Amino acid sequence: MPKGKKNSQAVLNNGTQDTKRIGYARVSTEDQSLDSQLDKLNEIGCCKIFTEKISGAKADRPELKKCLEHLRAGDTLVIAKLDRLARSLKHLLEIINELEAEGKNLMILDMNIDTSNAQGKLVFSIFGAIAEFERTLIAERTKAGLAAARARGRLGGRKLKMTPDKIEAARKLLADKNISPAAVAKQLGISRATLYKHLPGGK
Repeated sequence: MPKGKKNSQAVLNNGTQDTKRIGYARVSTEDQSLDSQLDKLNEIGCCKIFTEKISGAKADRPELKKCLEHLRAGDTLVIAKLDRLARSLKHLLEIINELEAEGKNLMILDMNIDTSNAQGKLVFSIFGAIAEFERTLIAERTKAGLAAARARGRLGGRKLKMTPDKIEAARKLLADKNISPAAVAKQLGISRATLYKHLPGGK
């Protein structure tokens, strides 16, 4: 069978079992070879292999999308190395959660992980715990950031344009009939709309 297939192409074998092993292989550039990955995926018995020559940093990977859509419940997605699959931890967790929810398995050859068995299922649980931990951390950091922002006279991380000191200064300046509202706004570094919002009628 020819190796190093072009991007957006699937390599077929004679897989006939009801639940199948579907392979995915990727390299980052056209001059890199898929041979090593294809050898491993063929050796493990993949009946179909989706290949892609595209940077792992790219969000749009059409062959990976086709591969995931091709999998049916009970099927196993097989990759030679973990970094061939996902572009980030977040992306990896999204794929793993999707596979688990749809009753599909993941096999990572270089890590000897196969989630179709009990030991491998533990990996799904660990990854799920990592995802939950990450969400909790993000939520806690967001709350802490908002609380700190409010304590500094800010809301939602955005600095308030008009502080109590500025409002008082604006009121005093506007009391001088020789100073226009436009001049007051410029001096305070705010727009006239902001000035009138806090001091309706310029008072």
